[in-house]
Amino acid sequence: MTDTGTPPRTFLQSLEAMADDAPEAGFSLHQILDRLEERAFGAMLFILALPCAIPFLYGVPQVVSLPMMALTLQMLAGREEPWLPEKFGQRMINKAGLTRTSRFGRKWFGWLEIISHPRLTFLTGKAMERVVALFLTAFCASILVPLPLTNSTPAIAVAIVAFGLMARDGILVLLGAILGTVWIGILVTGSTWIITSLKTMILG
Repeated sequence: MTDTGTPPRTFLQSLEAMADDAPEAGFSLHQILDRLEERAFGAMLFILALPCAIPFLYGVPQVVSLPMMALTLQMLAGREEPWLPEKFGQRMINKAGLTRTSRFGRKWFGWLEIISHPRLTFLTGKAMERVVALFLTAFCASILVPLPLTNSTPAIAVAIVAFGLMARDGILVLLGAILGTVWIGILVTGSTWIITSLKTMILG
């Protein structure tokens, strides 16, 4: 007997459908998470990281970066299920922002759905959750640095780690952690060099 049923939507397909259905005013973060029917930390962080990863999408990273950090801190604290405070959950992303985010997600992260599968699953389990959360918190903090283009790389790192958590793919978790750590190293080194250079110029 042939199965003629429609296959379930992938996570990115659900995100695209939500963007298509959104009114011009868009949806609040609470509405976005409810519509996607996925309450795990990995899924929520992936959704919030996508708009932060888009270069030159001003305003949206500032809307979602603090909620992202709130979630990673909950992971650090050992909370079983994610929760967004009301003042974060009511923040809006309009239809244009959702559409651009979903297209960006498909274009740049569609490969994650193709290659991901359970491997090195101990990296995605409860025993390693606080370690992973520590990395994610550092990456989210670097998104808040008020410099041009500083949000994209750490947000991509968060998205890869988050997708790895969803798919129980420890290789993706490692890949994202390495990318984010290298970025923070570059950011710290560059900032130190700039400060040292300015001191030399001013003080001689």
